[in-house]
Amino acid sequence: MSNVITRFPPSPTGHAHLGSYRTGIFNYLFARKNKGTFLLRSEDTDKARSKKEYQDGIIESLDWLGLEYDGFSIQTENMPAHKAAMQKLIDEGKAYISKEEAKDGSGVIKDIVRFKNPNIPVTFTDLILGDVTADTTDLGDFVIGRNIEDPLYHLAVVVDDMNSGITHVIRGMDHISNTGRQILLIQALGGEIPKYAHIPLILSEDRTKLSKRKGALSVLEYKKRGYLPQAVFNATTFIGFNPGGEKEIYTKEELIEVFDFSKVNKAGAIFNPVKLDWFNQEHMKLLSEGEYIAYMTPFVPENLMTKVGAETLRKILLVVRDRFAYAGQLATLETDSVYMFTSPYENFLGDVKNLLLVPEKMRKGAEVTKESTKDILQTVSTLIAAMNDSDFFSVDHVKAKLWAYADTTGRGIVLWPLRIALTLQEKSVDPFSMLYILGKTESLARIQKAIESL
Repeated sequence: MSNVITRFPPSPTGHAHLGSYRTGIFNYLFARKNKGTFLLRSEDTDKARSKKEYQDGIIESLDWLGLEYDGFSIQTENMPAHKAAMQKLIDEGKAYISKEEAKDGSGVIKDIVRFKNPNIPVTFTDLILGDVTADTTDLGDFVIGRNIEDPLYHLAVVVDDMNSGITHVIRGMDHISNTGRQILLIQALGGEIPKYAHIPLILSEDRTKLSKRKGALSVLEYKKRGYLPQAVFNATTFIGFNPGGEKEIYTKEELIEVFDFSKVNKAGAIFNPVKLDWFNQEHMKLLSEGEYIAYMTPFVPENLMTKVGAETLRKILLVVRDRFAYAGQLATLETDSVYMFTSPYENFLGDVKNLLLVPEKMRKGAEVTKESTKDILQTVSTLIAAMNDSDFFSVDHVKAKLWAYADTTGRGIVLWPLRIALTLQEKSVDPFSMLYILGKTESLARIQKAIESL
């Protein structure tokens, strides 16, 4: 397919959610697959609600997602072309000026421009839905201008699409009711009717249309929370689209290759935020260590940044790599995992010695006392003391140094008091990861404090 031109025309009246940007993604994928052109148009005909900050947000969102557009236009700047088209329709008898009383009850008579509806059925072939027939007879002579100087949305869209050479109009299912009247306007203006593809709406989990009132977040909010743009791109594409097979993790280039309207669902698709988190975790796994550290570091709590050196920070980030769905969750380290970078013994008010004793359900018949627990921690301390600082280069290497003793003595019998000695937490990262993070000196210091409590 040659000379494909698509467009993404958001309105700068607010921060749009993923439902809107999925439309942009589908337009982008189709254009790129066919070596075509992808255009961005800011449809700001709603002058009262349109703001530059929202327009800037749209551009920032597209840049973040990696949707490179080949041209940008602002709808109101095309007003001369809209007015010329409306005058052409009036001159040719296809539209007329109607004097009507204003709807505000003021009694003022206004000049309204109406399109002279031929009242014919309009049939078009939708690339997703197949043949669709729109009954335009119930539209009557519809309004295309508030007055001769103020063309309305439907005419503006048609004129802009014609002047941009749009070959494919790819948009949400909620716009299908507009297609009949827009085709009538294209025919009246002598333009070429584009091909249409109406994609299913994105639904919230209660199966109603996704909206901000339903908790839908803007794309920039996902950026702020620390999601990877490639993960959001991948996950959003898969809402109502599936290329087939078991594979779900795709790069942008791979999605361009497999994109096909035949793989787009006709029914509405539910947005699942848990699935988005899964996509982000899977894309995090694809990052090299350096890429991962660079991605996470801006989201590290300031308190943590000031308390640990670069190497300890690197270790902490590597240990929590599989625990978080997105980078913004690092904020919980300050409250839930402060033991990673601050000695838990400083302000601990609980009973350390009883906490160190292995719970009954984990003993597997073994007798546990303060003395036996103390002996275990002293043995572990001796094993750690025999290690070199260079032995703490990976969690697996640290584990290998202690595993034989834990396996022989009883894993729970050894690892429970070791975990508590290092963290004073019943639920924390595993003790081998903690030894890796803390290093030899700090690990021995914490274990010694635990031994002293016994």
